[in-house]
Amino acid sequence: MTGTKRIWGTLDPFFEGGPILGRTVANTAFLDALLRADPYDEYHFFLPGDRALAPLKKHLEATAPGLVQDARVRLMLRDELPGRLANAHYHCFHLSDCITSQPYLARMRNRLSERIFPITGPIHSLSYAGYPKAFLQHLWPGATRRDAIVCTSEAGKRVVEGYFRQLREGFGIDETTHPGPALARIPLAVDADACSPGNKPEEGPVRILVFGRISHHSKMDLVPLVRALHRLVSDGLDPQSVELILAGWAERETHVLDTLTNLAANAGIPTSVVLRPGEARKRELFRKADIFVSIADNPQETFGITLAEAGAFGLPVAASDYDGYRDIVEDGVTGLLVPTMGPRRTPDVDLSAPLNFDNHYHLALAQATAVDVPALADALNRLIRDPELRRSLGMAGRERVRRLFDWPVVIAQYAALWDGLWAEPVEAAPLRDLAHPLAPEYGELFAGYPTRTLEDGVKLVIGRTGEAFYRNRDFPNLYAGLKTAIDLETIRRLAFFARKPVDTATLIRKVSEAAPHLDSGRIENHILWALKQDILQTTE
Repeated sequence: MTGTKRIWGTLDPFFEGGPILGRTVANTAFLDALLRADPYDEYHFFLPGDRALAPLKKHLEATAPGLVQDARVRLMLRDELPGRLANAHYHCFHLSDCITSQPYLARMRNRLSERIFPITGPIHSLSYAGYPKAFLQHLWPGATRRDAIVCTSEAGKRVVEGYFRQLREGFGIDETTHPGPALARIPLAVDADACSPGNKPEEGPVRILVFGRISHHSKMDLVPLVRALHRLVSDGLDPQSVELILAGWAERETHVLDTLTNLAANAGIPTSVVLRPGEARKRELFRKADIFVSIADNPQETFGITLAEAGAFGLPVAASDYDGYRDIVEDGVTGLLVPTMGPRRTPDVDLSAPLNFDNHYHLALAQATAVDVPALADALNRLIRDPELRRSLGMAGRERVRRLFDWPVVIAQYAALWDGLWAEPVEAAPLRDLAHPLAPEYGELFAGYPTRTLEDGVKLVIGRTGEAFYRNRDFPNLYAGLKTAIDLETIRRLAFFARKPVDTATLIRKVSEAAPHLDSGRIENHILWALKQDILQTTE
């Protein structure tokens, strides 16, 4: 046992390619910040295959070369997980999302690990119609109070509480027997040192920056922003005194950008579009901007990491008073929050969402959430006309980000959480053989498919191929996907103990005595595989 080491484990790479989305940016930044802080002796990644392993290895070699060279970061395939859980003492496992594997990892931990270590995972978007099923996974007796869902905002935490309340009421689940994991609140963060404010030119237009997904059905509808600016122009604002910059990830074929730029042009507002900027270009945009605007109206948004980035760059913020935005922006101190109004009930969407594409019901929900356009115009007017207000809000925003949303601060909160969860009392024995109702018990479910099942009284003896294998004159075919599941030394032991006919129960006992690290279930699997390969055969 490696009991003296503090080992952090995960099933996820955290680093992934594809579109630049808040989730992927946050996950990669978390991983990099954790390894920079380096609070643990080793970091174990159990990945589903080489497709995930290879890019992560390359990323780690570039960002944490010392840890890689010292073999303190270990990349393994997921087939190795059961053996590692049985033979290593993990301090915690942290997943990149709470809705995927967290309950099933808890089940494996309960069965195999000597210690019930904490398992945690954060929330990201919470509004997908399939997510009640994902949260139902957590409501089983095998979830302990050492397990936690990390909520990145207070609004997100209330949504998770609402899911659990809805599931308990709908399925009659008793909270005392199915408590589910604890809920912790730790925000996302940014690298404040990499976000130094820029020197704004004294002359020229006031630059209003929007940065993020430019999508009316998955992020925010920016038409209210253009309408608010149009109001200001109608009230006497010189349109040439401002410049609207739309930057981030967008698809031209949706025609959303055309709509926005045409509306801005009708108001005479200079507008520029910067699609998919790299990191250097992104920082340049933030440093040259005077005001940052984000008017989220979509329930897919949960935190709002671009607001933390804007604060780190010393930008004053005009933002919708919505979800996690109010955790980040202190109204009147670091920015201005604009009121929003949403529906009391959504019966039509509730009925149709599980039967529709995600963008359909998200668009319907977003279009029923109104950002107060006159209030937005007033907030923009104050910021555009008052450089001193912009400066004071920006300075306060940068101080707030350094204090609350800088990665070293947040990683310290995670480390404190993982340490603190150990204080929760857990009785391991009742958890050991507890099945998860949403995880199929394949042996029991499909026991009727084969002619018979392997019972204790089945008589076995070495087969013809087994005789040759035992004498090193033949070698069984072992597929790549079974290299960690089937141990040829155990197969050799089976052949040795079955030189004379032996019943299954006796054979399992003998192998278990010779290889105590194998439980009876794994030995049974080896017996069946040996039968398949003609290494063993029945005597009946």
